[in-house]
Formats: sequence, structure tokens, C-alpha cells
Amino acid sequence: MGLLLTLPLWPLIALLIRLDSKGDIFYRQVRVGQINDEHIMLFSMLKFRTMQSNAEAKSGAVWSQKNDPRITRIGGFLRDTRLDELPQFINVIKGDMSLIGPRPERPELCGNLQNALPFYLERTRGLRPGITGLAQVNQGYDSCIEDVKAKIAWDHAYAIALASPLQWLRMDCWILLKTAYIMVTRRGQ
Repeated sequence: MGLLLTLPLWPLIALLIRLDSKGDIFYRQVRVGQINDEHIMLFSMLKFRTMQSNAEAKSGAVWSQKNDPRITRIGGFLRDTRLDELPQFINVIKGDMSLIGPRPERPELCGNLQNALPFYLERTRGLRPGITGLAQVNQGYDSCIEDVKAKIAWDHAYAIALASPLQWLRMDCWILLKTAYIMVTRRGQ
């Protein structure tokens, strides 16, 4: 339903990206998905491109910072409104992600995060990562290890809420409403 509702925006977003900078319209990035006892699922997450092409060619995998010079003009708008995340509805349909859940991280960063923050990887045990989630609506994008540390608490709180169907439904509704508010008021990063 989310894909169908937002699909009319996709050609306009694609045109704006194409006019603003050279490179692909979509950006694929390997992310760590659901973790269980048998394996760690990796998947290719799809987004609208918000950075210059080959933005990490020299630096490798790094977090985006405030006023990051790699972000294009249209990319800044897409991030503020979180419209860059719309292609992840395809990941939801494929079963890689859910609408709501912990944010999937890049495998290149997971090892360091697990070493620095005990139970980091546990936050996605048994859960599909989400397009939006409790941590995302309360904090936004990560820019340092302290941001990730705070998000772990939100992700674990969400997992605990799943034990009660009524609490889970209320929390998911609140997360969806807050996500819509963030998109409309351009409070994303």
C-alpha cells in the first residue's frame, strides 16, 4: 500500500536527482538484516541517491555528518523529508525489511559497533529491520558512536513492546504518525 501511494512521486524525485547531479537515481547498499541463531541475513537496501556519485570512494564506509559536503542539494531535501527512503518499500515487499523495526546497519560498521557497544547486534535478533522505527523517530540518523548507543535503548524498548499485541499496535501507530510528522515538517536529517 505504501509503495502504491508513493509511486506517483517517484518520477518527479528521479527527475530532480537527474537534474541536480550526475549518477544513478537509485543507490544500493548492503545492510545487515534479521539475525537469528543460524545466520545473519545481508541484503541490498534500495534508496534514492542523496550523495554525489562515488561519495565514499576515498573514505570508505563513514557516517554522514551535519552539512556533509557529499550530499547534493536535492539530496538534502530528500533526507529532510525522508523521501529518500521510499524505494525501501520494495525491500519490504521482498521480505528483507518491515515497515517498522530497528534500522539496518552497514556490515562494514557492525564489527566496530559490536566491539564498542555490547549487545549491539542483539537489537535485530529475530526482527526484520524497518524503514522507520522507534529509534529513528526519536533520534534521526547516526553520526557518531554516542548516537548509536542511544539508539540501542530505543531498539530494545521496541522489541520489548512486541510482547504485548495491544502495546505493539499502539507503538506502531505512534511511530507511523511521528514518521509522517517528521516528513511533513522536514525534521529528518
